[in-house]
Amino acid sequence: MVMIERETHKLEKRLCRLVGQAIVDYNMIEEGDKVMVCVSGGKDSYAMLDILLKMQARAPVHFDLIAVNLDQKQPGFPEDVLPRYLTELGVPFHIENQDTYSIVKRVIPQGKTLCSLCSRLRRGILYRVADELGATKIALGHHRDDILQTFFLNMFFGGKLKAMPPKLVSDDGRHIVIRPMSLVAEKDLVRWAAHREFPIIPCTLCGSQANLQRKQVGQMLQEWDKKYPGRIESMFSALQNVAPSHLMDGTRHDFRGLKATGVATTDGDRAFDPDDFSAVAMPELQVIRFDT
Repeated sequence: MVMIERETHKLEKRLCRLVGQAIVDYNMIEEGDKVMVCVSGGKDSYAMLDILLKMQARAPVHFDLIAVNLDQKQPGFPEDVLPRYLTELGVPFHIENQDTYSIVKRVIPQGKTLCSLCSRLRRGILYRVADELGATKIALGHHRDDILQTFFLNMFFGGKLKAMPPKLVSDDGRHIVIRPMSLVAEKDLVRWAAHREFPIIPCTLCGSQANLQRKQVGQMLQEWDKKYPGRIESMFSALQNVAPSHLMDGTRHDFRGLKATGVATTDGDRAFDPDDFSAVAMPELQVIRFDT
């Protein structure tokens, strides 16, 4: 029992540290902010709200939180679960009722992926609700693994080097969207959700589709994590250490205008990069221990 309590305490400290680091590194939350925390009923959004409440109690700046759930009228959705949980938690909340489920099922042909249309409808509604509530930030529960999955989805199927940013301006130009759990591993959220016994609500829309490309990529990453400890951490670090001069996008680096100046610079390139990859990048050669 003592060992379990010690490990749970370490997990809580790690979650708070990583969320706090993301907030500071990307200036996600500022003095006087009203943060709209999007709560779906899944483990990730429950954990986000849980950790943000802890951060709110100890933060050097004052900010308010309001939990928002979009009830999309999916058949069998337990409408009482979230209001009861949020009331017991004592956090201000708003339930937005919009039947996007019927729209998605009517418009998208049988067997096709539902996520794209569902996401667009949900995003537009949440932007409107943020305006109505006077929210200055919209917090989404995406974590480190979601960001990596999106990176590979864009690379494999979209031909782009693109992931989920930790902070962005919404496509309507009027809202700041933040992802406070950008640095958090999903496996830690699974453990935290089990410890906190969140009343998880399964998704019967996109979550019920078995052959989604995102799920396949997620399974690939999980397999890599098991076989090659450290590979996930290395790939995620790469997203924060980009060298445009070593890629091929002429809009990001002026390849055409490059000229030899004869003057050495600290940011200049060597003629040949040695194949000197650390064990973090090649974890199959050496197992690296990480804080777990």
